[in-house]
Amino acid sequence: MKLICIGRNYTEHIEELENEKPTDPVVFLKPDTAILLKKQPFFIPDFSNDVHYEVEVLVKINRVGKHIDRKFAHKYYQEIGLGIDFTARDLQAQLKAKGLPWEKAKGFDGAAVIGEWLPVSDFEDINKMSFSLKKNNKIVQNGNTSHMLWQIDELIEYVSKYFTLKIGDIIFTGTPAGVGKVTANDKLVGFLEEKELFSIIVK
Repeated sequence: MKLICIGRNYTEHIEELENEKPTDPVVFLKPDTAILLKKQPFFIPDFSNDVHYEVEVLVKINRVGKHIDRKFAHKYYQEIGLGIDFTARDLQAQLKAKGLPWEKAKGFDGAAVIGEWLPVSDFEDINKMSFSLKKNNKIVQNGNTSHMLWQIDELIEYVSKYFTLKIGDIIFTGTPAGVGKVTANDKLVGFLEEKELFSIIVK
């Protein structure tokens, strides 16, 4: 099982971090050890003073595929979810400045929240889904999959050029604007089309 993450897939998020708009999807991986265990709090790691939340729509792959054509991509998933890509922003900035990989800032233990899964059939159009993140009962991120630079099926087509997709693989499809720092005792709750899919406490 692998966690395939897409960066810079929402224009406003690219602008808020002052990044360059990519010509292709930005792809990075998290190890499966990054998955935060169910009903466990998220512990801020001692190597960072600036961990950010990034809420994202998730897609779970349900069959093996390689070089998947976009028109067939919908056959490779049946469930949609919501999660958080936690990022040690200070460490990431240091690594980027040196031209080094991001894994330490993105793949540390607990850095991937995976909420409940819902069948694709629950949604009228997965390319027009609203989602949000509340921090201490205040909405801090509010997005819609219609604002993605690359839609879900396009991402599957692109990613499968480089990685064979296997059953259970999860794609994090990118985060909208509004990312920010977490502190101890924060409560983060994620919603997909008004349905609560995860709730976690920060320690």
